[in-house]
Amino acid sequence: MRPDTPADHTAEAERLLRTAEQYPEDREPLLLQAAAHLELATDRARATGLYDRLLADAPENVHLIKALQAANLWEYGHEAEARAIIDGIRAAAPDDAAPWEIVAETLEAHDELDAAHSTFTAAVTRLVDPDDEISYPAQSLLTGRHRVRRLLGLHHDDWDALADRLHSAAVPLDELHDPKRLWALGSSDPSELRAEIDRLRSELGTYRAALSRPFPVAVLHWPAPELAELLAAYPSLTAEYPTQETHLTAIESALRDLSSTGTGNLGIVTGTVPSYEAFAASEAASPADPNLLPQYATTLAARGRALPWPPARGAACWCGSGAAYGECHGVGRA
Repeated sequence: MRPDTPADHTAEAERLLRTAEQYPEDREPLLLQAAAHLELATDRARATGLYDRLLADAPENVHLIKALQAANLWEYGHEAEARAIIDGIRAAAPDDAAPWEIVAETLEAHDELDAAHSTFTAAVTRLVDPDDEISYPAQSLLTGRHRVRRLLGLHHDDWDALADRLHSAAVPLDELHDPKRLWALGSSDPSELRAEIDRLRSELGTYRAALSRPFPVAVLHWPAPELAELLAAYPSLTAEYPTQETHLTAIESALRDLSSTGTGNLGIVTGTVPSYEAFAASEAASPADPNLLPQYATTLAARGRALPWPPARGAACWCGSGAAYGECHGVGRA
């Protein structure tokens, strides 16, 4: 059951803080989750303290943490500090969609619609190539930009048309993002009320789908040294991983198959033998059991260890070759 009351959120934050002490390699994503629960518990000052701790430790996702920090600060009266952080993130122009979206939605939530629009636009211009497959986070940027443009009363442009094409719900984005929708709730016309209920149900279904899978569907990747160590310790797993090249090809193939069936929010998690053995021990299972591998991948994804797939435009390939994705495992990708 999901936490519901402030006390529930506080208790969940405490549990995550204890877990972070047990799994220091996953400290950053666990502390981020704890901070989110503290915000939901309205303990924003303590959440700020967690963000400060993370930023002091040279974190992996520095722009994401700064964006969350800015959103939290603005919510409890530290607007000037939040604006300064937001300006820094926009100037840094990160290659990850999440900081851009958090910053833009923070501006939108505080009626800074022009600034939100320019932020969304800068993000999609930097991160989205209309000729490539649009990743799950990039689709969210396009949807957010579409929403803000509807609030500003702007005409559709090419990015809006792309957002419309990618939107899969029954109710079109133009209707979901119509600023006049709320007026229909005060109508005495039953047909208008029924239409608005249908729109709200569609929107709720989209939110529920996202909440039901808050972390990516992830495929497990073993770098060559780790795979060699794994197979030396557990030879029976050779049936799962005949060669390193077969393993890498299978990852890309599995992700493309998932994508072709309409599955979004895909990712890759990287395994290590010590981490896998510790996970097996926690499950009272043998590391040689191949059925444990997908569970391990899901656990890593739940701890925030997944890298989005496909990689951002121009990014290095997920396999660690150092080559660009489009020149490595992304070759031939439509």
